[in-house]
Amino acid sequence: MPSGVVLLTDRLVASGPLDLVVARAVAGGVRWVVLREKDLPRAERVALAGDLRAILADVGGTLIVAGPDPLDGDAVHLPAAGPYPPPTHTLVGRSCHDCAELARLTTEHYATVSPVHPTRTKPGYGPPLGIAGLRDLIQASPVPVLALGGVETPDQVAACVRAGAAGVAVLGALMRADDPTGTAATLTRAFNEAVTPGPVPTRLSTATEEAR
Repeated sequence: MPSGVVLLTDRLVASGPLDLVVARAVAGGVRWVVLREKDLPRAERVALAGDLRAILADVGGTLIVAGPDPLDGDAVHLPAAGPYPPPTHTLVGRSCHDCAELARLTTEHYATVSPVHPTRTKPGYGPPLGIAGLRDLIQASPVPVLALGGVETPDQVAACVRAGAAGVAVLGALMRADDPTGTAATLTRAFNEAVTPGPVPTRLSTATEEAR
């Protein structure tokens, strides 16, 4: 099941060749990648999917393909509008934006919920849910949820985790990054710290307290 920092691709805004940017993000800790690039001919998408799967295979990661065609793989992410019923694959996710769309889920394994914050990738897309809206949809969802849209900073990642998100789906912050490895490492660290309970404070003994 997708978790942690999930990378969504967009070669049109990437800071370098797409496969290189993905490889650098993977070096920084990304283990889940969603291949978009829907405008490419299928043959080119198949080749690109093969390249990205090879990068992820080295670290035990997984490539998810946007759309119903898995491009010779077994994981897809579907748009909110369809197809219904979802195809049968090992892993199927769907984009959702409100309770009504979450209620239509049947055999999907996870959902993305968006937009959490305003996003440069889709200006004017929304209105943004905010963390409170994200929390409400997570509580209404029958499947684990990835938070998507404008999640760019460690504090935003941590807030999404505290709201109950299983992970955060990130496009711009990684695709546009001058240092995808460092950015991925920073966001992944924030996720890991948010999901790891901190040490429980221990009460000092009475003698120690009196000594102080």
